[in-house]
Amino acid sequence: MPYSHYRPELMGSATLEPSGPVEAGSYQSFTLIYTAGPFGVDDTGSIKIGFRFATDFGPVQFDDPTAPGYTTIEASNGATLETRWEFKRNIRPWSRSLYIGVMKHFLKPGDTITIRFGDRRQGSPGIRMQTFCEKEFEFRVFTDVIATYDYVAIPESPKISIVPGPGIEWLAVVPTLIRVDEPFKLAIKANDAWGNPSDQLEQILQLSAEGSAVGGLPETLNFQRGEFAAVAAGLQISEPGEAVFAVRDEEGNILCRSNPIRAIADTTGNALVHFWGDTHGQSNETLGTNDARDYMLFGRDRAFLDVMGHQGNDFQITGTFWKELNELTAELDKPAEFVCIPGYEWSANTAVGGDRNVHYRREGETIHRSSHAQIADPDDMVDEESDAHTAHELFEKLRDKYCVVMAHVGGRYADITFAHDEELETAVEVHSDWGTFEWIVWDALENGFRVGIVGNSDGHKGRPGASYPGASFFGSQGGLTCFLAPRLDRDAIFESMRRRHHYATTGNRMLLDVIAATASDATLILKKSNPSDAATQKTRNLIMGDIAHIADEEVTIDIGVVGSAPLERLDIYRGRELLDTVRPYKDADLGKRVRITMEGAEYRGRARTTVWNGTLAVTGNSISDSRMYNNWNQDRGIRESSPEQVSWKAVTTGNVCGIDLWLAESSAGSIAIKTPHANPTVSIASIGIEETVFDAGGLARKIKLYRLPDEPHEVRVTHSMNVALRPNDDNPVYVRVTQLDGHRAWSSPIYLVRQ
Repeated sequence: MPYSHYRPELMGSATLEPSGPVEAGSYQSFTLIYTAGPFGVDDTGSIKIGFRFATDFGPVQFDDPTAPGYTTIEASNGATLETRWEFKRNIRPWSRSLYIGVMKHFLKPGDTITIRFGDRRQGSPGIRMQTFCEKEFEFRVFTDVIATYDYVAIPESPKISIVPGPGIEWLAVVPTLIRVDEPFKLAIKANDAWGNPSDQLEQILQLSAEGSAVGGLPETLNFQRGEFAAVAAGLQISEPGEAVFAVRDEEGNILCRSNPIRAIADTTGNALVHFWGDTHGQSNETLGTNDARDYMLFGRDRAFLDVMGHQGNDFQITGTFWKELNELTAELDKPAEFVCIPGYEWSANTAVGGDRNVHYRREGETIHRSSHAQIADPDDMVDEESDAHTAHELFEKLRDKYCVVMAHVGGRYADITFAHDEELETAVEVHSDWGTFEWIVWDALENGFRVGIVGNSDGHKGRPGASYPGASFFGSQGGLTCFLAPRLDRDAIFESMRRRHHYATTGNRMLLDVIAATASDATLILKKSNPSDAATQKTRNLIMGDIAHIADEEVTIDIGVVGSAPLERLDIYRGRELLDTVRPYKDADLGKRVRITMEGAEYRGRARTTVWNGTLAVTGNSISDSRMYNNWNQDRGIRESSPEQVSWKAVTTGNVCGIDLWLAESSAGSIAIKTPHANPTVSIASIGIEETVFDAGGLARKIKLYRLPDEPHEVRVTHSMNVALRPNDDNPVYVRVTQLDGHRAWSSPIYLVRQ
């Protein structure tokens, strides 16, 4: 790390009480005592207590002794101390820090500074712990004892472990598309209040299948204390069909239902089935939480992923860690069981290309860094000639390598209009922990780029594949990608990536199928995107991600969706043009339920989070019930509700959240909404099945109102339509599915070129 390493053993020491494990998200009180070393601490010298970037510990405050986070700080010799809680004033990964400056005096060797985090002596409930688990949550102590503002970390900083709380939300996960008679497993876990899989339950679970008969399904499954999941393996479906698994307690009360599973007949073994992946996230060797092995094992064993990758920031990946990562992916990669992909995040500034995810087919490849900004080891500087400082240079250095690149929107967003390579950059990331970014899909399509669409977490909290935002500024659950491939191994997954045979979700596991059928033979482009010497194949059925030359004036698009929750709508696009919207209900099904959505972001960059804290008032009617949906933070949501009004706290980062109202009367009165960005008043009688839209500035920032059935329940939608093709032009046809719970999915476009 790029801090001074001058004589850390002379810089003092620190102790922490209590030091035992604490529950994620609980309120605690800690006393940290820093003892000055042989140098003491000079007048205007300081110490910092650093916390990792991803943490949602705190926040620390000094003003209200009865409120959460109240912290007191005192010097044993009475020295005046200047204190600040700083979000991003320390070198990453220790971005959040408590600054303590020694003013108008100094500390002698042996003098102490006592910091009481969550000081309860005057009524504070304490300070809230980080809401996600970590084996070693560190209070990293940095010292500037000579008052040069050149900080040195003490040799041993205090550490505690953060463990899950009681499980309160059960989840059951199965594959979405398999072959008949192909063995599969049902995996069950229980998350605590903050989305951490809990090991504190002991429960006999009753299992049943709804739909197709399932062979090998036990009647009960024992969920044991100390375990994070229970698995029923060796299950089979012997006939084509669909099923959903119900999990009940010993009294027969429903705990949860699984995502849908479909079995298909396949005599050739070449049919494409579904594998779920999260190929983008970090561990604590760079900017994440827990080490890389824990990161991978969480995704495999607690999020039940089939495909994973590790994407640390390149300017923090040392040569040693790059070697360790490659050894780890080689060890964990098991064909037919688990695909583990080596790679890294090329983390250049947006001005020279922005973030790109590089996935290698094989271990042992060169890491082409955007810079060595946080690599202090001189041994790692010898390979600077292999660096790629712009996206153009990156694509040139990757030209002959077996790899794929995905454009990412994180802190630094990818500018694909600055640089794009049609062979290497196969996809754009529409959703992650950072939010939803349909604009990067539109950038690609408007520029004629033929890319697939993926979703990942870019998780920093050690929960790949099940990445919840906690109490921090992250505003959404992390995404997933469903890969369509004939088998589970690296070759098949990389072929899926290269041919864009995948769809993205916001973290749910819905089943999505999109096919374009042609009346005459189409020419499918197999290897290259557009050159005349491309390898081709004749076909009349095209799937998501395919690129084909079409002689027909129109094609038939067949869409099938089975949601993991009731469905709200299906939108069919040709580029940015909305061709049709399909709902599983009609005007006659509408009741007294009105949905109010808030969506969008401030702008494309880091500070994109939009705060939607607001109120609504109903006049000439009354509210029977109100609920918030797609809210991922316990600190937000509905704060007060009455028959006349509702107040809430909410944020969006390009995604959507909202409030559902059940009214006493279906059409009487009006709704007046007040938010920082728009303040519409709407007649309730004017609200129908179509959206009433109010612009709220920013980046695609809007408030929408529309009506829903009182309790929609349909999870299946099928739709067939003819789509006319524009001549001598790309016709990228794709769909976006929205569930009632706010989860979404996007299919990779089918690129139809009429010739």
